Order: sequence, then C-alpha cells, then structure tokens
Amino acid sequence: MATSMLARTVLGLSTAAMVVLAGCGQGQYTKEGKTAAVEKMAMLKSGTEWQMAHQQFLAGDLTKALKTVDRSIALNGKVPKSRVLRGRIMLERSRLEEARNEMLTALELDPNFVDAHYYLGVIYERVNQPADAMASYKKAMELDSANAQYVVAAAEMLISKEDLAGAETLLNERKQFLQYNPAIRQTMGHIATLRNDHAQAAQLFEEALLLAPGDQAITEDLIQSYLLARQFADAESHIGKLLDKKENADRRDLKYMRARCLMALNRPVEAREILQQLTSAKEGAADLRAWVDLGNVAAILRDKATLRQTMQRVQAMAPDKSDGFMLRAMYCRLDNRPDDALNAINQAVARAGNDATPLVFKSIVLQDLGRSAEARATLAQARQVDPNNVQAMALLQQIESGRTITGHPDGEQ
Repeated sequence: MATSMLARTVLGLSTAAMVVLAGCGQGQYTKEGKTAAVEKMAMLKSGTEWQMAHQQFLAGDLTKALKTVDRSIALNGKVPKSRVLRGRIMLERSRLEEARNEMLTALELDPNFVDAHYYLGVIYERVNQPADAMASYKKAMELDSANAQYVVAAAEMLISKEDLAGAETLLNERKQFLQYNPAIRQTMGHIATLRNDHAQAAQLFEEALLLAPGDQAITEDLIQSYLLARQFADAESHIGKLLDKKENADRRDLKYMRARCLMALNRPVEAREILQQLTSAKEGAADLRAWVDLGNVAAILRDKATLRQTMQRVQAMAPDKSDGFMLRAMYCRLDNRPDDALNAINQAVARAGNDATPLVFKSIVLQDLGRSAEARATLAQARQVDPNNVQAMALLQQIESGRTITGHPDGEQ
C-alpha cells in the first residue's frame, strides 16, 4: 500500500508539472502573438499616416505633411518611401542638407529604391554637383529603364550646362526604350530650338503632340517653334485651338500671338479686332506691345484715326523709345507730309539701337522724296545693323529694279 501511495504522489506531481509547463508555453505564445499584432497594427497606421502626408504634400501644405510623415516614421522607421517623402518636403523648403540625409537614409534601408536615387540627383543638381547628379540619375535609369522622367531630368541638367551634344546623345540612347514617350521628343525639340533649328524643333514637337494629343505644354512649345520658323498659318491654327478651351479664353499672350500671326498672314482686319480688344481691356492700358502693334495694323489699313490714337498713346507711355516716333512717321506719311515723316523717323533711328526697322522705313520715306541714292545707302546701313533683314533686302531689290517702294516697313503692302 505504501508503494501504491508513492506512485500516486509521483503521478500527481508529474501532472502538476506538465500543467505548469503547458501554461508557461501558452503564455509565451500569446505574448509573441500580441507583439506581432502590435507591430502589424503599427505598420498599418504608419502606412495610413504616409498616405495622408503624401496627400498633404501634393496639396502644398508642407507643415502638415511634415508632422504627418514624422508620425509615420515614428510608427515604423524602416520604410524608405517615408524617408523620401520627408526628404522631398525638406527639398521644397530648400533645406538641402536635410533632404540629402533623408535620401541617403532611404538608400541605407533599400539601396535600389529608385525614387531616392532620382531625388538625390535633383538635390545634387541644386547644389551644383553635376557629376554626382548624373550618377544618381543614371542609377535611377538603370533601376527603371521605362521611366522617361529620369532620362529627361538628366538631359535637362546637361542642357542647363550647355552640353547639348551630351543631352542629345543620352536621349538618342534611351529613345529606343521609350520610343512612344512624348517627353523624350519634347526635350529633343528644346535642344533643336537652342540650336536655332526651328524647323527641326517644330517636327519634334509635332511628333510629341501626336503621342500626347491635346497636351498644353507641348502645344505651346510647338506654337513657339512655328513662330520662330515663320510658319504662321500653322501657329495660328494651334493658337485658335488653345483659345477655344475655356481655361485659355482670357489669355492675353495667346491673343497677342494670334494677332501677330494674322498680321503676317496679311489678315490685318482680324488682327486689328483682336488688338483693339487687348488695348481696350483694363490690363491693356499699359500694354505697350499691343498698342504698338495696333498702330502698325492701322498704318497697313490706312486707318488714320486709330493710328493717331496709338501714336499719342505710345509716345506718352514710352517717350524715350523709337516706337512712338515710328508711328508718328507712319501717320505723317499717310497724311502726305513726307518731310515731317522724315524728321520723325530720324528720331526713331536715333533711339532704335540694334533694331533695323526704323532704317528700313526711313528708306521708304526717302524714296517718297525722290532721294533714291540716300534710300539705297540707308538700306545698306540697315543690313549692317541686321544682315538677315528680309525687308531691307526686298526693298533694295525694288530700288535696283526701278520700282517704286510702297507699303509698310514690315513688308505688308
């Protein structure tokens, strides 16, 4: 019986020990589970805070974005995109050293985090470290070869350093991977513009617009290239399309460019209507450029009343510039007072600097007075000031052929 009692005692102790051990294991498992759950919840909260911070950043509220992203980092400091966002906020605030440190921290967390390389390149470019910037941009390109943003950023940096050949080489190398990306062709168009190859620039912007129909920035680049290439009909057509959009309806710059195109296309009546709208508006009271062009159109149309009005307004606005005296000379010529016209144009020439237009008009007035030799000499002087002046060459040919000079110094008849 003693032995039986001993066996029951040992059995009871063993069972109790097992219960205790089992309880310890379950507690440890529960603790680990709770820790994992807490970490998971922190990660979820961190992600939510990042999303909120990103929205605040895009909305331009940098103060709120910084506070929110700091909460995201406090909840989970091992997420590279949070560091990049914080760095972008610092970059917007021009705190470049802090921005750089955030990007480097992001790369410590993930050496292949492409946005960190890209924005590090932006920072290096801002502090005039082009070699480091290019290295960062190239790394971003290696990591994401399908993203044109990185290629364009590198090319634009080279353009800013006047390395047009380097930028063109880079774009051509990447063009095969991004053949349907409009930004590549648009940037190549900018290079052509800087080289004064405006026909080539127009072609590249046309290709870019085919890839991104309706893109406002590309359309405006294309218009500028058309104007520089003297393709006024194409420019006027695209300007009209932009003005048809509600958001562009009040843009004075587009209306002004359209008027210039209409003048070049020998449609002065339409140009006058636009310029009268521009000068009659509140903003037009001090718009010297619009008043001068209205005067030029009035001279072409022989509209003496409007020409007199613009002459007086321009001379009052800019008494030391040549424009008012040019308009006075045109008015006097229309009023059959060639001597007064010559006096006015001489004052315009004295104030014109490198502008050959007053000299061209002076030759017309001299021809009116029957002083052909002086007119010829004046045109030669105009060509010295501007060797590529088309009007001077055309008028010189008229004199040489014995024809009477008529019309306006810009070539309109």
